[in-house]
Amino acid sequence: MKDISELLGCKYPIIQGAMGVISNPEFVAAVSEAGGYGLLATAFDSDPAKLKDRVDRVKAFTEKPFGANLMAIHPKAFEFADILVEAGVKAVTTSGGSPKALVPYLKERGIKVLHVVSNVSNAVKAASAGVDAVIAEGSESGGMQGFNGASTMVLTPMVVDAVDVPVVAAGGIGDRRGYQAAFVLGAVGAQIGTAFIAAEECIAHANYKNALISASESDTRLMNVEWAQFRVVSTPVAEEMVTKGGLSKSEFSAQGASIEETWVHGDLEAGTIPAGQSTGMIKAIRPVREIIEDMVRDS
Repeated sequence: MKDISELLGCKYPIIQGAMGVISNPEFVAAVSEAGGYGLLATAFDSDPAKLKDRVDRVKAFTEKPFGANLMAIHPKAFEFADILVEAGVKAVTTSGGSPKALVPYLKERGIKVLHVVSNVSNAVKAASAGVDAVIAEGSESGGMQGFNGASTMVLTPMVVDAVDVPVVAAGGIGDRRGYQAAFVLGAVGAQIGTAFIAAEECIAHANYKNALISASESDTRLMNVEWAQFRVVSTPVAEEMVTKGGLSKSEFSAQGASIEETWVHGDLEAGTIPAGQSTGMIKAIRPVREIIEDMVRDS
């Protein structure tokens, strides 16, 4: 396989990371229209009907391939999978737990599976479960990640050496140089998250986007939740949570109500805003197409 675009059916080997409520249909479609592989997120969904509506909206904006991220531990993951099958989605990413149960269910229905991993051991287990590819996500990445992860520079080649399926690099890839480095490390594509938050088409509020533009490479923090950790921008709210030792499961669940208020409506005092260390590379709010074309230039 030359690169992951062959498996996904897109022009460029670039996957848009799933980013919760800011993975709006217009944005997902814009990524696919620009040659990448757009992804809806389902982590905060509870109503399959609402996911179906968002899938239909993406299809109204583009005829290009797109997918979704399924959380393995989500109680409605299989219901969400059925909606994606009905919509003709051909590939998804999975994360947040073992994909062992989801993989046969999805593949029997013609959907390819790319599983996100933070270490070599989980990559080997995912490959053994039958995934079509793994996404090696380094600890530079924003949002949810596993404990004791390695950097993308270390993780990617080690995963490439350990599995016999294609590997996509993720974490800290914010410009053309990082994109090209992913291939030197042995990956066949890149997953991009933080850099896309600053896209014009992304529904993230201007306050969120400007916080990324203002942040340096050292202005993010890892915040613990009992079962995972999250990399977020170092705002006063985030610093307070880090100081108290993170969040319990119940506190994290309660924070869910503030996510849209913070990410979409721009109240940065209502909660935390996820971002990776590549914030230091973000200089402006730009169209998705410009971000992608700059990334693949000269490649």
